[in-house]
Amino acid sequence: MIDFRPVIHIIGWIATMIGVLLALPTALDITVGNPDWKPFLASSLLSVFIGVLLLLSTMRHEPLTLDLRQAFLVTILGWITVCILGAIPMLGVQIGFVDALFEAVSGITTTGATILTGLDSLPPGLLLWRALLQWIGGVGVIAMATLMLPMLRVGGMQLFKIESSDKSSEKVTNTLTTMWMLMLIYLILTTACGVLYYAFGMNGFDAATHAMATLSTGGFSTHDASFGYFNDLRLEWVATFFMFCGALPFLLYIKSVQGYPKALFADSQVRVFFFALVLIILAVSVWQAETRDISIQEALADTAFNITSVVTTTGFATEDYTQWGYGASGLFLVLMFMGGCTGSTSGSIKIYRYQILHIIVRAHMKRLISPHRVVPLSYNGKAVSEEVAFSVLAFFAVFIGTIAVVTVGLSFMGLDIVTAYSAAVTAITNVGPGLGDVIGPAGNFATLTDPAKVLLTVTMLAGRLEILALLVAFDRDFWRY
Repeated sequence: MIDFRPVIHIIGWIATMIGVLLALPTALDITVGNPDWKPFLASSLLSVFIGVLLLLSTMRHEPLTLDLRQAFLVTILGWITVCILGAIPMLGVQIGFVDALFEAVSGITTTGATILTGLDSLPPGLLLWRALLQWIGGVGVIAMATLMLPMLRVGGMQLFKIESSDKSSEKVTNTLTTMWMLMLIYLILTTACGVLYYAFGMNGFDAATHAMATLSTGGFSTHDASFGYFNDLRLEWVATFFMFCGALPFLLYIKSVQGYPKALFADSQVRVFFFALVLIILAVSVWQAETRDISIQEALADTAFNITSVVTTTGFATEDYTQWGYGASGLFLVLMFMGGCTGSTSGSIKIYRYQILHIIVRAHMKRLISPHRVVPLSYNGKAVSEEVAFSVLAFFAVFIGTIAVVTVGLSFMGLDIVTAYSAAVTAITNVGPGLGDVIGPAGNFATLTDPAKVLLTVTMLAGRLEILALLVAFDRDFWRY
């Protein structure tokens, strides 16, 4: 029988944190005289009340520990709790339940797909809350990828398990220290991004909200034209740099500041990610300059921004890049599957899984030639066990299968095949915009039917939870003993 007390206790802390954060848009709306502060205040008080109630009802004197099944439940229920509490204030500003839940899930999973229109005229409190959802979602993603998924052995993440002492007290200390350092680095990078945005022409509100959306690789903007509203190449380069920073392993940032400055560059997935991104940007920039009537400087800036945005699963756009031609549309669709590094805020498949897949395929080809040959598997100086290889292959299979199922489901809900397929891909990879006139960079998800939005909401959450971490709760054996 699962002991739910530790799970509920952690959920209580999460609910309390959301309630405290809801005070920020409340204060902003009060400051500007917008009446929408009332639903935000009510939501804040409700979240704090629920959180404190759960904390008091599950308080014990013994140390808080989690077994494997409890860790799965904390991961799943924690994200669901934030999504539901994040949607509640939107109900008070005349957004329907399905739309509010879609927007909240899109924010907290750092997907960036939106059902809202007329962003330029929306109340500042609502716009700030969308940015905050993405920002805390980014912290949650980093914490989950660094501390939880390696323990849960999801999709080969056990390769990145943090070594710690066998003593439980020291494990707790190490975990808390790691979390504080991750949050501090995340805050410093966000602040630096916001300061540069402000220095290059954004107003304070846009600088703050876009900095949060950039580091979290979320992509929510305060304008319908997304990042193209600012029309400034300097801002595009700042965004490109910090989107790239958000897609790097934050644990390596810690190692870099702890006396190992070469830690980032010594990691194989960082090197592959960097060189692959640079090569793609350079190739497309040259093609852009040759086929469109623009300078190489403009082509390089626009290409670097939009490709980095898609690869890191941020979802910002300066223009409708699907108008660059069929080749560009095909390329951007493929780039959605790339993702950044593990332990970052980006979504999708991640670079290291492609590296593991390459190692497995290469070893299999060698065995086809020499059936009795022993081919050791290693990644980043570590041995790749059969469990890790199987876990990565299982992830790929379930990932592709989920896209197929969601695509068919959306097709039966009336979406054309391009919209259905790209919607399925962009939801599970947490990119944001898809392809086509409806959900492309120039559109949004507002016109989709409620059943389609619900299906995509579940898909976004499944993508952020690496699919398998969510599916395990539907296995009867999980609850049996």
